[in-house]
Amino acid sequence: MTHETRTAFPARAARTGAHRVVVVGGGVLGASTAAHLARAGARVDLVTEAEVASGASGRSLSWLNSAGARSDAYHRLRTVGIDRYRTFATRTGLDDRVRFDGGLTWAAPGESHRERHAHELSTGYDSVWLARDEVAAWAPGVDVTAVAEEGAVFNPGEGWVDLPLLVDALLEQVRAAGGEVHTGTGRARPVLTGGRANGVATASGRAFTADAVVWATGPWVPRDLAELGVHLPQSSPVSLLLETQRVEHPLRAVLNTPRVAIRPTPRGTFVLDSGWSEQEVVVHDDGDHEVRGSTVAGLLDEASRVLVGNPRLEAVRRGVGPKPVPGDGEPVVGELREVPGLHVLFTHSGATLGLVLGEFTAREVLEERVPLLEPFRPERFTTAR
Repeated sequence: MTHETRTAFPARAARTGAHRVVVVGGGVLGASTAAHLARAGARVDLVTEAEVASGASGRSLSWLNSAGARSDAYHRLRTVGIDRYRTFATRTGLDDRVRFDGGLTWAAPGESHRERHAHELSTGYDSVWLARDEVAAWAPGVDVTAVAEEGAVFNPGEGWVDLPLLVDALLEQVRAAGGEVHTGTGRARPVLTGGRANGVATASGRAFTADAVVWATGPWVPRDLAELGVHLPQSSPVSLLLETQRVEHPLRAVLNTPRVAIRPTPRGTFVLDSGWSEQEVVVHDDGDHEVRGSTVAGLLDEASRVLVGNPRLEAVRRGVGPKPVPGDGEPVVGELREVPGLHVLFTHSGATLGLVLGEFTAREVLEERVPLLEPFRPERFTTAR
């Protein structure tokens, strides 16, 4: 499906703060930050090692949610992040790339989601308890015989985003506002003068000067900061995402079941992941990843089992590699005290927070600190160390 993207976010004159910014990272966080900076009038260069959305953003389930229990501050940030997607989809006309058809989950045998549902209600999160025989009406496309006997939780306000398509749309906005996108530059490193970040050097030999640098290299952020003497704890596991062939099927909601998570795509395919299949990925000493055929077949079978009609599924694409997860599970956002001028973005919830963290980071680079980000500063780790 093609769209004529509406000019929804007109460019503005640059305000105070940095006027020339280099953003490192071609995933959703880098693209979003670059788009917000460019709209605000900054001169932006986005630099990425390979192609855009070729890392964690290209292998994300991309479920938009704030389900379950988490800190109040994190829940608030995620709900603001979801709100930004609704605005984006409406103003740009890209509602094929961002959908809000709800999310459905049920517990594994021997477990229960009753407490989760009660917690969600206590925070005002839209949460509906469904008996098994009610599931089909709320989430068409689910084989109700696979649902837990106790029932399931349906969250009507949840949705999904296709991150590679979103990144493309954001980078169109960057270019339209006069920014530049540089792909295939090889690994980048910040350039410091007097302890302050004022540019980026790349393995390809290209160098970029800047008033500020934004670092959004996904799971590689801790590695990159360690070279500057900054310790950032991480617990980044391997992610494995499968995409199926095109399937004519009524499922529209995101499913998070005990053995498989599924979401539709704008292409009429499904993407799948799970915790158990990621644990079966073999990581070799040289960093390469091996995915066994039995793992792929098992994940496809689990997906077929929870879909009405139990369609035969085939994998046409797989993405495997580390996914960014900070040590305490919550986002790491903001300017480094140890390296002024260097702003970092490191979070597991890159899809849900993609638009809002780009917006807030741009505000901090150009104007002032954003209060909603105070609990997520990197110094919560570096100061303690």
